[in-house]
Amino acid sequence: MRLLAYLVAYLIIGFARFITAVRGNWRDEPPRDEQTIYFANHTSNGDFILIWAVLPPRLRWKTRPVAAADYWLTSPARSYIGRQVINAVLIDRRPEARDRDPVDQMVEALDGGSSLIIFPEGRRNDTGETLLPFKTGIYHVAKKRPGIRFVPVWIDNLNRALPRGEIIPIPYICTCTFGAAIRLTDGESKEQFLTRAQEAVLALAPNIGEAADEP
Repeated sequence: MRLLAYLVAYLIIGFARFITAVRGNWRDEPPRDEQTIYFANHTSNGDFILIWAVLPPRLRWKTRPVAAADYWLTSPARSYIGRQVINAVLIDRRPEARDRDPVDQMVEALDGGSSLIIFPEGRRNDTGETLLPFKTGIYHVAKKRPGIRFVPVWIDNLNRALPRGEIIPIPYICTCTFGAAIRLTDGESKEQFLTRAQEAVLALAPNIGEAADEP
């Protein structure tokens, strides 16, 4: 059964690579075999697949995306992929329907030895803004597990390869740019950490990051 899940995962990754020719750009240092929370901008339901695709296999299978239960549990096929193939931490986005706290679910996954992929904007950004304000969950996880390293990621062009409402993807070269890891510092407030985390992702965005590097 697990072998089938691995096969499906490789098929999904292979298809994503074929359509997007995705490449990873590690600006600060090569990927490290250390427990990590990768936090990224969110423009498509396939965002985590691109991050998965560029992670080395030894890290990929330890890294669980945090995803919406109300999306991944809507059909048997999605449920199988969400639970068995990608081993997602499934979060119910409806507060009134939750029986578990999302932060506790993420902390439990970390305590089990997993790394995570999270999208602090909380939903797909199709507003025209470069990045939506971050939700507070990323801070509360950092507060509970301050030793965890957080690596910012900018995913570029996937919203063009897989526009909202489209079923058939459009071939488009995509990149995942990884920045320097950050950690919650002693005495750092929620607002300070969220601002720093958001700036770390924005610094990787094309044009914005490049403009910030100019003298």
